Amino acid sequence: MSDHSTHAHQSASSICYYQGRWQVGPVPLMTSESNAAWLGNTVFDGARAFEGVAPDLDLHCQRVVRSAAGLNLRPGLTAGEILALAREGIAQFPPDAALYVRPMFWAETGALAPNPDSTQFALVIMPLPLGDPIKGFTACLSPFRRPGPEQAPTHAKAACLYPLAGMAVAEANRRGFDNALTCDPIGNVAEFSAQNVMIGKDGVCHTPVPNGTFLNGITRQRVIRLLRDAGVEVVERTIRPAEVLEADEIFSTGNHSKVLPCLKYESRVLEAGPIYRRARELYWAFAHAGRVESAVAA
Repeated sequence: MSDHSTHAHQSASSICYYQGRWQVGPVPLMTSESNAAWLGNTVFDGARAFEGVAPDLDLHCQRVVRSAAGLNLRPGLTAGEILALAREGIAQFPPDAALYVRPMFWAETGALAPNPDSTQFALVIMPLPLGDPIKGFTACLSPFRRPGPEQAPTHAKAACLYPLAGMAVAEANRRGFDNALTCDPIGNVAEFSAQNVMIGKDGVCHTPVPNGTFLNGITRQRVIRLLRDAGVEVVERTIRPAEVLEADEIFSTGNHSKVLPCLKYESRVLEAGPIYRRARELYWAFAHAGRVESAVAA
């Protein structure tokens, strides 16, 4: 399937599989005439390998293929082939390395609409530490709102959605916060800038019901299932911003750091609560059990 020229990769450099071979370090992927470079027809996904495990890696590979099709691209690899490459790349790093695994598809040619036959693929694997559960993160309510499904390709993990997330984080940073909580077009809570949000109130976990304005994250679905299987009530519903201010605890779920506590929201200082602690414990146990439960929808 590939050129195995890179072995036992020990440095802090990333590796990239492109055009049939692995390369070390940053790899040029596009030209000044690439459709994706100036019109944004590109999708990606992000998975994690850490502590010798790569939970739900198969689901992330499946989702990037669906995302590509959702932008009228034509993936030249199946999810199974991407999964095999990802495992091959992960094996080139030390077993305990914390890695970010990023498969990408993009259009090389086309006018406004991409030419499906020009679809290209790359897989980047890079060292990236997980977020610190002791430090957690701080957040504030963002003035920016997530677009609706009739306004943007919210059904896909499309790169064009992320400049808005970047704007939200930059505005939050200027106010002294790490992250931003965004709302949907009509003002209900959607997600953090690039992570799903969960709140605890009176022993019950609440999270926004997927409504097409944010990705129903793979880690989000996994955590909900694990909590429910453990007897914790999880309610997916419409949540107003004022409810977040009154929550007993707040935490995020997402690929970058999996499960992480919000320790300050606006002016409120919070603790890592019992639902968060249970969710993180359950997720780490799941990850290390090595289970593959693809019944979770991606």
